[in-house]
Order: sequence, then structure tokens, then C-alpha cells
Amino acid sequence: MPSIREIHQQLVKKERSAVEITTEALKRIEVVDPKVKSFLCITADHALKVAKQVDQKIAAKEEIGLLAGIPIGIKDNMCTTGIPTTCASRILENFVPPYESTVTQKLKDAGAVMVGKTNLDEFAMGSSTENSGYQITANPWDLSRVPGGSSGGSAAAVAASECVVALGSDTGGSIRQPASLCGIVGLKPTYGLVSRFGLVAYASSLDQIGPLSRSVEDAAILLGAIAGYDNKDSTSLNVPIPDYTQFLKKSLKGLKIGIIEETFGEGLDSIVEKTVNEAIAQLKSLGAKVQKISCPRFRYGLPAYYIIAPSEASANLARYDAVKYGIRENADSLIDMYTKTRAKGFGTEVKRRIMLGTYALSAGYYDAYYLKAQKVRTLIKQDFDAAFEKVDVLVCPTTPTTAFKAGEKTSDPLSMYLSDLMTIPVNLAGLPGMSIPCGFDQEGLPIGLQLIGNVLEEGKLFQVGYAYEQATTWHNHIPPLK
Repeated sequence: MPSIREIHQQLVKKERSAVEITTEALKRIEVVDPKVKSFLCITADHALKVAKQVDQKIAAKEEIGLLAGIPIGIKDNMCTTGIPTTCASRILENFVPPYESTVTQKLKDAGAVMVGKTNLDEFAMGSSTENSGYQITANPWDLSRVPGGSSGGSAAAVAASECVVALGSDTGGSIRQPASLCGIVGLKPTYGLVSRFGLVAYASSLDQIGPLSRSVEDAAILLGAIAGYDNKDSTSLNVPIPDYTQFLKKSLKGLKIGIIEETFGEGLDSIVEKTVNEAIAQLKSLGAKVQKISCPRFRYGLPAYYIIAPSEASANLARYDAVKYGIRENADSLIDMYTKTRAKGFGTEVKRRIMLGTYALSAGYYDAYYLKAQKVRTLIKQDFDAAFEKVDVLVCPTTPTTAFKAGEKTSDPLSMYLSDLMTIPVNLAGLPGMSIPCGFDQEGLPIGLQLIGNVLEEGKLFQVGYAYEQATTWHNHIPPLK
């Protein structure tokens, strides 16, 4: 699949039409998606209609933006007017939003072609996309393995060349972890940089929308299109949005990179450790100054997250009461209706997290669990602040292992939660983080390198990521999927 810039050049030079490009993407979905199962809903008619509008603009000699005519997948927890938004949950199986999320509206305005809504772990709760209420997505590199989660559908769709780029949401690693397991680029922006209006909430103080792509440049272009202040989102940052592509050509000479010591050692797969160390050596050879940095509370991110996120989820998911929207089970009383609807509509992992959160917030336990977790969150942020006084960018593995087999961890939630060990602290601190492909294990499964920046310093992540990408060929590898 060509890059955004390559397709844009083909369009403006009239070498290909937007309809042809869209038709090709839809045909690719038709061929490979029965195996990969990236999409919950394919919006062919909508896509071709938008593509025709782009072609009409080109014919009328109107200027088009970089994203016009670009096939894109949207994670199915972002509201799209007139198109189902299910969050991969049975409780929302008939829900068609009456309004558009800010990010999808921005993409519409830019002329991007949405080819479908992608699969996810139900309500974005999971690390493998096995918790979807509808289907299990496969990893395009090995169909017996998971693509990661919760944005596994978006990551698999990009890796399998079903779309050029996709949007995901990241609460504890849900963009970066599947990007790593699928061998693509995934960026979680600074909290508040991208509007959450129209994103169905999981944990409101952690959720953030971001791009998944085959290259760092495509991620920079897509972030530039969706970032910016939105008065419909009370957490939106009112800051100027730079042209992120201007950071791509900058040299790494003199840039200080810190290796987070706590992310190496016990629990990290040896091949992942070796590959990430080789990637760090490559950054050093490109002129970066590399040093070890300690973030002593980094590993406490996981237990703190699994108190804070379920607590926020238990409050956010209380709205699914069978009254306003979603499915409704017949019952003799209001309480009975709530109980029956939620029992049928919510999956096991969602129920588990609601119970965890409700318990942590209950009288007598709030101080012992939730308040303590928030204090740990502050300490983690302080560790990052101290680190960024010494270095410009932090690096570590994105995930402790490569993609695991489907079904391997479903009966062991704690083992599954460990998949997000490296990514969660970034969300707790509200920082930007990006995963880029840096190699493969002995079974041909992708490995990701995680870059972490200070608040609003996405530009430095693009600078490092692009320099590494240009010096290596990992991003050019594509899954052997026919």
C-alpha cells in the first residue's frame, strides 16, 4: 500500500482516481478480511461517494489536501453519524449515533475516505482484541496469533494493507501495543491534544485518540489533521498545532536519549531485549547521545492503572441502563431490566472491570485503593519530569513479548494485563508515546521500540522515529498474507 504522500501525488497528477484507489482498498478488504477480521462494518457506499467527491474537486482544478481520497479505518468506538458505532459490544449492537465525533468530522472535512469501522476489545477493554462481542481479529503476520488490543482491528487493517492509515484509541497502550505486535507505527498523543468528543468513554482521564500507519511520516500527517482545540471537550488543550512533518528531516546529532532501566530484566523476552538494544545502538550511531535513566516507580504503573481505569469505567458504563439506547431485555421491574440487559449485553472482561472499579470506589475502600493509586500516578509523573530534565526522549520496549497465540491468555487475566506493562505509565502521566517497528523474533513476529516524549513534544518523537526508519528497513516488511 503506497504512503499518503505517494497517493496524493498520483491523484493530483491524475495517474489514478480516488474511486480507483478506494475500489482497490475495498477489494483488498473483500479478499483478506474474512481471514483477518479487522472490520466490524465496511462502509463501501459511503467510501465511494466521498471518493467521487474528491475526483470531482480534482476535475474542477480545486486544490486538495494530503488526506483527500486516502482510505482510512476508524476504530468502532468513535461516533459516526448514520453509521453503526458498537464499541464491539452487544449492548450497543443497534446503536447508530445522531452526531459525529470531532476527529471523524475533521477527516470528513479533509476528504479522507472511511472504508469501515474496525474491531476492538469491547469498550476498549483488553490487550488482544479477543474480548470483542462479535469476532476475534487475527494478526496478519500469523493468523493463529493476536494482533494486540484494544485497537487490534485498526492495527491489523493497516498491517494487512486494507487501508492506508487508521485511527485507534489508547487508554493504557491500546495504540502502541497492537502497533508493536503488527509491525507498524502507532502514536498516542499528549493527553488533550486530540479531542475526545464523540469517543465512547472508557477511562476519561486516560483515553486518547491517535494514528496507526505504516510510516512515521503518515502518522505525522494524520496527527496534524486530527489535533487541535475543541470547545466540545473540556480536557482539550488550546495550543497551536505545528506542521509535524517539519520535524522529520532533523538530525539526531546531540539529541539526548534516555534508556529506562526499569523496563529491562525480569519478564522481558530475551529476543525483544536484544532487538531493542540493537535499535538503541542504531540511534547512537545516528548521532544521539544515549544514557541510562531510572524511573523507579515505572513498574507501579500497572497496579495503579488497574485501579484507576476500572474505577472510571464503572462510572462511565453506568449509562448503559437499557433506557436511553442500546438493547433492552424485557423485565417486570426497573432493577430487573438493568440486570438482565447488562448481563446479556456486557462481556466477561467488561463485567470484571466494572466490578473491580465499583469495589475500589466503594465506602471503606476508596482511600485504600483509588486514592492510593492516584498518589502513585503523581509519583510516576514526577519520575518522568525528573527524567526529562536530563534527556529529550526516553526509549524502552513497547511490549515484553511478541504476539501470543489466540486463547493463550484468555483464562489468565493477570498475564494478559502484563502485556501493557511498558505502555501504561505514559497514559498515567499524560505523555506522548510512539511505537515503531525495530525487528522480528525467530518466528518472524514483529518487535516494537517505544519512544516517549515530554508533554506536547510529539515533534521529537517524529524526529527520532523518522531518522531510525530511514536508517533501517523494518517498516518496509509486509505480512505474507494473500
